[in-house]
Parts: sequence; structure tokens; C-alpha cells
Amino acid sequence: MVAPASNIRGGEVVVPCTDLDAALALLGPLGFRLESIFPADEPAVAVTAGHGVRLRLERGAAAPAPIVRLACREPAAVAGGAREVALPGGARIEIVHEETGFALPPLAPSYAVSRAGAADAWHAGRAGMQYRDLIPDRQGGRFIASHIRVPDGGPVPDYVHYHVIRFQMIYCHRGWVRVVYEGQGEPFVMEPGDCVLQPPRIRHRVLECSPGLEVIEVSSPARHETRADHEVTLPCPPRVVEPARPARDYDGQRFLRHRAAAAGWEPAAHDGWLARDLGIGAATRGLMAARVLRPAAAGARLEGQHGGELLLGCVLGGAATLDGEHRLAEADAFTVPAGRPFELAEATADLEWLLVTVL
Repeated sequence: MVAPASNIRGGEVVVPCTDLDAALALLGPLGFRLESIFPADEPAVAVTAGHGVRLRLERGAAAPAPIVRLACREPAAVAGGAREVALPGGARIEIVHEETGFALPPLAPSYAVSRAGAADAWHAGRAGMQYRDLIPDRQGGRFIASHIRVPDGGPVPDYVHYHVIRFQMIYCHRGWVRVVYEGQGEPFVMEPGDCVLQPPRIRHRVLECSPGLEVIEVSSPARHETRADHEVTLPCPPRVVEPARPARDYDGQRFLRHRAAAAGWEPAAHDGWLARDLGIGAATRGLMAARVLRPAAAGARLEGQHGGELLLGCVLGGAATLDGEHRLAEADAFTVPAGRPFELAEATADLEWLLVTVL
């Protein structure tokens, strides 16, 4: 008996078509080659193939008209510069760039508090991970901040992938995780307090983690693509030496690995507070910044406001009161719109909180 996987020899997309000749004339210049057509005396079906896709054109087929997307290095050089070719019968061929960019929605700032204890806060995400929104309204889709956890430790069912994004940072809150990035040497372990900036399109993979791993991820835009890369192997195979590219530019950003154990605390701009800068500002050329703050003594108070796109605070430990009414504990988060004053007071001595700003 043939195993199911090897028994499947190919697949086709059924395309309803009202005029086979006209459709074939349109598909030929797009690189689709006729493979079969029948019956000879009155053709009703034509199979054409190209770019790894087989299209089965059928006159009178009771199937929805599909959209076939062709990813091109130079879309303007295809189909006379048209971005769409319509086939008789309703099917459409979209001509897009192979690295289609993200859509950045208009900013919709909000004042919001996200509580860690909400029973329905968690949902299943990619590769066996669980997600909780730290910005429930996502500021109109411009930002997403997620509290991510992996209850069970061990190997993570991840694959080499990259993100089509404006920016993305990962902060390790609890446990440890072993990761690998292209051009950054051997896999390494992130521990509590460590952080990475994943610049746009850098290939990477999560390998394994401790039970109860928790990380905080901040990205823009909220809706962005995660793309698998089946041509890249990470970690590199034995005896394959990957060129080191620690300072490679990715859309104006560079990869950053911040190690908490090697970082120091400095007096913050706010009196009575200490800060550990994560280096995000330099790695993004000022697009965003991130630091961890803690009070120099219990009861510290901080007043401030900002003039940028986003101010996100997330409590890492301890407690404090926001604007006199929101008592914040570990994993609670808040956002404050530009120009709106806020106050953080009644801080416990063990308070630490992550402050992320987008300028």
C-alpha cells in the first residue's frame, strides 16, 4: 500500500471559466503553460501550470472564483505594470511584490488598563504558545503588545520564520528560552530581564524553553505577517560556518541582545527612580525606546506625560497605583495617550516596571 504522503502527486486549483481561449491568452504571458485540454472537439477543461501552481480552468464549474497571487521581484515588469488580471469567469490574478509591506493603520490613542487576572484573557496562538493582549484595543491596529506564556517546557514546535513589521521587541519575564537568529552566531538563552530587538525580516527560531516561560512582546503594526522560510536552516548544520553580521542593517534597524546580568542601573530622569536602559533606542535609530524602572525607595512617585505615538507600561514585579485609582500588580499593563498627564504613586520597594515608548 502506498503511504498517503507519497500517494499524493499534486494539487490543482479549480477555476470557473467562461472562455478558455481568452483565459489562456491572459495566462500565457504570466508564465503559465498549457498542460492539457479536453475534449478536443469542444474543450471544456484546460489545465495550465506555472510558478508551482496548477490551475484547472473549467467551463461551467460550480466553484467560487479564486484569487491567485503572484509574488514578484519587480511587479511593474509583469502584465504591463497592471496589479491585477481578471480572467473570464471572475477569477483574479494579483501581481504583488514578493516582500509585500505592512499596512500601518492611523493612530487611535487610548487610556487603558489591562489586568493580568482576567479569566478569559488568554487564547491559543502560534506554535503552542498562549497569548494575552496588553493593549486590548490595539490603538486602532497600530500596535500590539502581548504577554506570552508556554506552560510546558522542552522543545518548542517552531520553524525558521520572520516578520514583516515596523518593529518588534521581546522581553523575557519568567523562565528561560533558547533562540537562534541569522547572522548572530550560535543559539543563546534569554533569561529574566533579557531583551532582544527583532528587526524587520530577520530569520529566527525558538528552540526550547523552561516550563512556565513568560515573555512580553511589543510590535507594530498589530496585524502583520509571520512568514516561514524553508530555505534557511537554523541552527546552521554542523560544519557550516555562517558569516557573522552583528551590525547588519534591516530597514534602518539592527539586531539587539540586551543581557540583564551585564547591565547596570542609572539614575532616571525622574527623581527617586533608577533605570536600566534596554538599548532599543539606539538599535531603532530613535524610533522607539524601552527601559525598566524601579524606585530608589518605597513610596516613590512619578509624574509624567509624553508626546509620542505610544506609552506602554507593564508591571514586572511589586505594585503601584496609577492616577490614584488603579492599583497595579504583576503583569498588569497600561497605556496613556500623548499629552495626558499620568501619575504612578505608592510604589512598593520591589516594584519594577517596563516602560516602552514610540516617538
